[in-house]
Amino acid sequence: MTMRRAATALATTVASIALAGCAALGPTCPASALDLPPQALYGHWQARFDGSAETVELQLAPHPEYAGVRGSVRRTAGAGPATTAQLAGDVNDEGQLALDESVDGREISGVWVAELASQGCGTQLRGTRRNAADESIRSFTMIKIEAKQ
Repeated sequence: MTMRRAATALATTVASIALAGCAALGPTCPASALDLPPQALYGHWQARFDGSAETVELQLAPHPEYAGVRGSVRRTAGAGPATTAQLAGDVNDEGQLALDESVDGREISGVWVAELASQGCGTQLRGTRRNAADESIRSFTMIKIEAKQ
């Protein structure tokens, strides 16, 4: 083998190893929700409010009328009956997931705004929920439980 062929073979081997190493690391995590494909938002999420043991379940699916999401939020209050509200929204220009919540399907009862959390690689969101009735604001973390089937 000539010196030139040996150097080419060595360079090819090193490049192959480097590419295999990069592939093993997986894709780069998204910097904001703008970098997520819409399908990444579809599925079952759980939100936990800061300073509380309360959790709520969110189900998000494609919105039939525009490039956003539509779904529901389900709350359980101890031994009482669960309540469900409708959700609809999208990713805004600032890279935040913005969801309007409505108990009756007409008036907004709450507004959720969340950004991708630094951990979770697109499966965790941190944000606030504003209650429309009393303007109270609560911070939450949303974690993806499972993707939409």
